[in-house]
Amino acid sequence: MESFLIHTDIQKKWIRKFKKIESEFKARAAENDIQSRFPYENIEWLIKEGYTKLTLPVEYGGEGATIEDMVILQSYLGAIDGATALSIGWHLSVIGQLYEQHMWTPSMLDSFAKEVVHGALINRAVSEAETGSPTRGGRPSTHAVKVENGYVINGVKTFTSMSKALTHYIVGAYVEETKSMGFFLIPRSTKGVSIADNWDMVGMRATESHDLILDNVHVPNENFVESKRESRPNGWFLHIPSCYLGIAQAARDYAVDFAKNYRPNSITGTIDSLPTVQQNLGKMESLLLSARHFLWSTARGYQSYTEDAQIWNETSASKVVVMNQGIEIVDLAMRIVGAKSLEMNRPLQRYYRDIRAGLHNPPMEDMAYTILLKVLQTNSNVILIFFKGMRWNLMFFIATHINFKKSAMYINNLI
Repeated sequence: MESFLIHTDIQKKWIRKFKKIESEFKARAAENDIQSRFPYENIEWLIKEGYTKLTLPVEYGGEGATIEDMVILQSYLGAIDGATALSIGWHLSVIGQLYEQHMWTPSMLDSFAKEVVHGALINRAVSEAETGSPTRGGRPSTHAVKVENGYVINGVKTFTSMSKALTHYIVGAYVEETKSMGFFLIPRSTKGVSIADNWDMVGMRATESHDLILDNVHVPNENFVESKRESRPNGWFLHIPSCYLGIAQAARDYAVDFAKNYRPNSITGTIDSLPTVQQNLGKMESLLLSARHFLWSTARGYQSYTEDAQIWNETSASKVVVMNQGIEIVDLAMRIVGAKSLEMNRPLQRYYRDIRAGLHNPPMEDMAYTILLKVLQTNSNVILIFFKGMRWNLMFFIATHINFKKSAMYINNLI
């Protein structure tokens, strides 16, 4: 992945490092996927090299990477191994948000920073089977009861990515005492914490996102780290589309290489000389470039935006654009490679399965549109035209003070 948008010293340093271990990570990816095995060796390398300190501020002993740095590096890592990128991305985003927004007490932030410097891995455990995605606002069945010197927590959390490798969990629970949602920092070694070995999915198999079981887990008062907080734009969540952009890049690279080398005896030369293949290659490239620029520019925007509404829209839209165009890129790559793309010894079938997992990472498409709509409804006349790839697609529109007929005429004039 070469791009003039790669410009900071942090980005260049880590991309050089990734290039050195690229073949090693890729060699393990297929077997880890088949066995649904977590890429422990990859994560150990990332810890040893200091990548897990990437988004920790410099004053706490980290590298102080920006959201833009993280997004670009996660895109690159995603092209090497999607499961590794998505797993470590959760840790990077949690650390980035915690310290940027000062979500814990200063003493707790100081204490946990030392853990991160020494290799701690953390993720939020919020999803539940009964409530679905936490972004939809359901009340969790996991509950925390106040006792002397702390709380006792019981419940089961689903989709706990990197579950067996994590050293700490931030568990969301309904706090009986306050009748509201709260978050608790729970070390993996805490009595009553266990992992259910039940991750059996078609996509992102190597993330080992097993259920986290909490059975009468006692948590001290100081580990009740978060309660109600103001909703703010969180650019660290862009690690999610970054990973899937990387997978789309990998599919594109494989298809290009295949087209340059495949020589069926029905034609003279390789298939990259065929007009149909050339058209699909060009279409893939345009989709990839537009998705990359949308996502990376949004990430860069977090360093300069002045109003929440400005960046909220781009953040929500980035996930939708990258996922929809990424899926199309993988589909085009498989069309170019043909039936061979379904062979288990080729990576395209894994890219096909893995990229679809991204549809179910937050924010989901319908939620992203809802967020866009809420921001847009603050204006009197709102029409949303969603730019997708190299063409204008009308996704939906709202006309607060314009009747349907006039709105339709306006849209027809635009397109």
